[in-house]
Amino acid sequence: MLDWWRVDGGSLALVVHVQPGAKQTEVAGLHGGALKIRLAAPAIDGRANTALVDYVARRLGVPRAAVELRSGQKSRRKRLLVTGAPAGAARLLLGG
Repeated sequence: MLDWWRVDGGSLALVVHVQPGAKQTEVAGLHGGALKIRLAAPAIDGRANTALVDYVARRLGVPRAAVELRSGQKSRRKRLLVTGAPAGAARLLLGG
């Protein structure tokens, strides 16, 4: 098991470190026990949080409603809960 993800019941719990205001939205590897995701959206009016949820949902092929921001709304370190995540979700997020 990796530090940044774990299966929690029927859901996938993720710890991410976000970098808002990047040139493009992309996974940038691991950072301090979290999955680092660069976001093109700025950290203004919740735009980075919305972009993060959209990106993770698209990357995993689940509906946006299946991705819930559980904590870290105003922090770079966030916890997400993904309902119905596919097998191999960690590999999908890392791009492999």
